[in-house]
Amino acid sequence: MPWLGFGVYQNYDARPSVLEAFKAGYRHVDSAQVYRNEDAVGAAVRDAETLGLKREDLFITTKCVSKTHGYEKTLKGVDESLAKFGFSYIDLFLIHDPYSGKELRLQTYKALLEAKTAGKIRSVGVSNYGVHHLKEIAEAGYDAPTINQIELHPFCQQKPIVEYCIANSIVVQAYCPIIRGEDKYLNNDSIKKLAAKHDRTAAQVLLRWSLQKGYVPLPKSATPSRIHENTKLYDFELTAEDMAALDALDRGKDGAISWNPVDAP
Repeated sequence: MPWLGFGVYQNYDARPSVLEAFKAGYRHVDSAQVYRNEDAVGAAVRDAETLGLKREDLFITTKCVSKTHGYEKTLKGVDESLAKFGFSYIDLFLIHDPYSGKELRLQTYKALLEAKTAGKIRSVGVSNYGVHHLKEIAEAGYDAPTINQIELHPFCQQKPIVEYCIANSIVVQAYCPIIRGEDKYLNNDSIKKLAAKHDRTAAQVLLRWSLQKGYVPLPKSATPSRIHENTKLYDFELTAEDMAALDALDRGKDGAISWNPVDAP
């Protein structure tokens, strides 16, 4: 899995921006059934053949939201996603949220594991899972998910969940890594100072923080210049002092800007 992903939330006509992302160097796209753009992402993957990219060069994720949880619904949903993408397999399939309750969550997880055994998906993970949701998977005797995708940025660091994931070899994906580009966050003094120090944008500083933490950030944009800009992360490094300044911005739950159901029962 590439360590930088391209998000397509609220991007219903994602085909042109995903193709632009491929031109910029992205090879990882994060979609979901509820985003209603699996068909557009699939079309962009086929378009990428003009760039010399094959399906196996790309890593594509989708997710199933709580209203579609349950054993039979999940198996049906996997087939529907495959058809919409036009793929023979999906690289990563996540349980999108934990709202359906323990029984349906575990049924869904079992179904995804079976879809993996059948070769329809390559890897099974979760999203918006708290520590107790992750523990219930282990207690049920299942292998740990490969991924937990949660909101992560300096203002919302979700440390207990991250610590549990690291201790159990679960890769952490970070959505909203550039805090949706909201000025009230990007204009924070610490972020502005670091952007000026490194001659970078605030978004690049935030994405670099995420990468240096070992997370997989999933920035999204429909603007070609920003799509390219957000990949320019590998020719500078934040110092320990820089990282500490960003770490100090954590507001816990109060720093969350998105749907964040990690406390769901």
